[in-house]
Amino acid sequence: GGGSTLAEGIAVKYPGELGKWAVENFVDDVRIVNEAVIESAIALLLDAEKTVVEGAGASGLATVLPAAFGGKPRAEFAGKKVGIILTGGNIDPRLLANVILGNLARTGKLGRIAIRITDEVGQLGKIIDIFTECRANIIEIAHQRIFGGALAKDLATEIEYEVRDASGGELLVERLLDAGYSFDRVLVSGERR
Repeated sequence: GGGSTLAEGIAVKYPGELGKWAVENFVDDVRIVNEAVIESAIALLLDAEKTVVEGAGASGLATVLPAAFGGKPRAEFAGKKVGIILTGGNIDPRLLANVILGNLARTGKLGRIAIRITDEVGQLGKIIDIFTECRANIIEIAHQRIFGGALAKDLATEIEYEVRDASGGELLVERLLDAGYSFDRVLVSGERR
């Protein structure tokens, strides 16, 4: 196999004889795409086409997505009809769930934010009101005491939420800033910014 990849079905050390013959005789170009673009292709097929395709089967679509080329559409495909063969739905359900959640986070429809508030009556209610105003559905809330020099009454409140699109998340951030809150946005990888 080719190590850890979403495209396990095509991650082989050596091609089969028939496959090698077909590529040598009928393929003009071979492209390599990274895991994130394959993941985006799986999510796009599920979202737009309601089609479950494994990583290897989504690799053809991944090669033509603008994300594979720095976000720019490929000029060679402009104005042309392109046919892409989709093969195989053999994807682990947990992996598929992770692909879906990761895509929601990357597209800004799912987010996690760590807000610093004081441990006083009504503080959480004020924050929830802002989320409601921005039509952000709260999925999970976790309070944690802040250590390392902060005041004893300070809390880190992590809130996981979902919004209709990325602009909803940006509106939420804007409203929290306007209200004077300090926070970190928790990225898909667990990093904060």
